[in-house]
Amino acid sequence: MAVVGSGRPEPELDALAEAVGRGLAQRGATLVCGGLGGVMEAACRGARDAGGLTLGLLPGSARTDANPYLTVAIATGLGELRNGLVVRAADAVIAVGGGYGTLSEIGFALKLGRPVVGLATWQPSRGGEAVDSVIAASDPAEAVERALDLAGRR
Repeated sequence: MAVVGSGRPEPELDALAEAVGRGLAQRGATLVCGGLGGVMEAACRGARDAGGLTLGLLPGSARTDANPYLTVAIATGLGELRNGLVVRAADAVIAVGGGYGTLSEIGFALKLGRPVVGLATWQPSRGGEAVDSVIAASDPAEAVERALDLAGRR
C-alpha cells in the first residue's frame, strides 16, 4: 500500500497519516512511500510503531535523506519521477493532503488502474464536473479499510 502526501510537516495531516500507517501495519500491509518527511514520515512512524514494514523510494541519491522510520530506503536518483515507482509498487494508494507531487501520484495511480483513497486531498474534475476517481474517506480507519478492500487484500 502506498501512502502519499506532502513532504512538509503539517500537524493535522501528519496525525491522519500516522494513524493510516498504524492501521496498515496492524492489517499486515507493507507501506510504500517517497521516504522523506511530512506525511511520508508520519505514516512510516505509525507503521513502525505497530511493527510494520516500510519501504521508501527516495528522490535523491543519498539514503541519508530518508526519514528515520523506514525499514528499507532506496535512493533512486530520479527526483520527482520516482512518484511513478511509488505508485507502481503498490496495490492501492492512500493520499493524505498534498500538493502537486501528490496530485501527480494520484494521476499515475489512476492511469495504472490502482485504486486511490483520499483523506483531505485532491478530488479531480473534468470540465468543471466531478470525476469519481478518488474515493473519499472520512477518517484513517475508513481509508485503510477501503484501500485494502479495493486492493483485494481483505
